[in-house]
Amino acid sequence: MCRMARPRKPLLSRDRIVAAALALIDHEGLDAVSTRRLAAELGVSGPSLYNHFKVKDEILDAVADTVVGEVDLSVFDGDADWRTALMEWSRSYRAALAAHPNIVPFLARGPGRRAAGLSMANAVFGALVDAGWPPAQATRIGALMRYFVAGSALGSFARGFVDDADAYDPADYPRLGQAHLLAEHQQRVDEGAFETGLTALLDGLALQYEQLPSA
Repeated sequence: MCRMARPRKPLLSRDRIVAAALALIDHEGLDAVSTRRLAAELGVSGPSLYNHFKVKDEILDAVADTVVGEVDLSVFDGDADWRTALMEWSRSYRAALAAHPNIVPFLARGPGRRAAGLSMANAVFGALVDAGWPPAQATRIGALMRYFVAGSALGSFARGFVDDADAYDPADYPRLGQAHLLAEHQQRVDEGAFETGLTALLDGLALQYEQLPSA
């Protein structure tokens, strides 16, 4: 019996295209993604990509949805109160974005028609409304949390300072004598800043919640 030889490379699929695009974005940024570059990375002809995605933005949408799909929404399905749910969701959301910061500017456009993005928006908004927040305020809170988490994941405060004590002359910057040490403790500084801000935001919202007529 004559058997067909196995293809040397895996067949092209949406998952392979998305994985290749995400790898490019992670290593080189959004501008690195083009159908020509992706085809080269995958070892296929450019037109073959169009069997799975019509335009480049569809590929970026799929990448963005893959990243958002990493966010844990299960906390909204349990018995956690709205404050705890927002806290746990925010931590998971930041972790997903911090792992792929170069996609954040694209995600900032909003969920559009992306399934994972819409599911996340639905879960956050629904949890807040179910907890007694007025829909308009729930919308604003959802936006606020998204701004905060995305901003936290996009950059590093600690990385903004150089590892050179001479750059911070005490005569000019008397309060920055230890600034050159920040880069060495980047993760601790950035995660600590996120947790401080998250607690402050939620504490402030809790005070507003106590003043709601239905709370």
